[in-house]
Amino acid sequence: MIEVRINSALQGCLEIERSIQNRFRLKEVRVIPHLEAESLNDRLGQAAAQILMHKLDEGGLLAVGWGETVGFAINRLGHLFQDRSIDLVAMTGGVQAYVDGLRLAGNDRKMYLVSAPLVVEDPQVAQAMLRDTGVRSTLDMALRADYALVGIGAVDEKASVIRHGYVHPAEVRAMRRGGAVGDVLCRFIDENGQELDFPLHERVIGLPLKSYRGNPQMIAVAGGQDKIPAIRAALRGDFIDIFVTDEESAKALMS
Repeated sequence: MIEVRINSALQGCLEIERSIQNRFRLKEVRVIPHLEAESLNDRLGQAAAQILMHKLDEGGLLAVGWGETVGFAINRLGHLFQDRSIDLVAMTGGVQAYVDGLRLAGNDRKMYLVSAPLVVEDPQVAQAMLRDTGVRSTLDMALRADYALVGIGAVDEKASVIRHGYVHPAEVRAMRRGGAVGDVLCRFIDENGQELDFPLHERVIGLPLKSYRGNPQMIAVAGGQDKIPAIRAALRGDFIDIFVTDEESAKALMS
């Protein structure tokens, strides 16, 4: 007798959220509308921050990985850490660049960081760092966090790990020939989301992806047409629980 119809530009986003959630067996998906003029990474970071505002309880612990979109989200969450007494813990080295701004803003919450870069030159140095009590306790703490926030990287010359000098372009090309289609936490994965056995991984200051299956709940945020193969692979890997992307990327994933 009564019919309610909502005419909204968001309706398409809601429908594709359900489709992605069902196809990749995710707990939750957030798709933001396409806007041509604004920075995609900034908007995705804002969307991830909004999700965390609803998820994180008083006295919670958030684990954060490495990536530019993750950095945008962290900067948006400065007041939340303070208001709800949220602590932050790093999942890899190299995260300090994203949280320095919080300290400058007067945030006095605890930040448990790995005092190391994301990648080091020598595998033996990496193994020594990973055996260090401080580094190991920080990485173990990340496994006990309530939520984890990570980005998804493409395997190309525009990847953040290349632009920041952590990985040489020739090394990326070799990994691409070896079946790599994307990376999460600087761990390169194949099309099914399985971490590949590459020498680079022996130099990464962080834990393998399989360590995060089950706990904490992992939120992945990524978008852009160049990242579609990487995103699809990561969603197949069974370590992501909640996914945040944009409308155009979502359509490409489902095409």
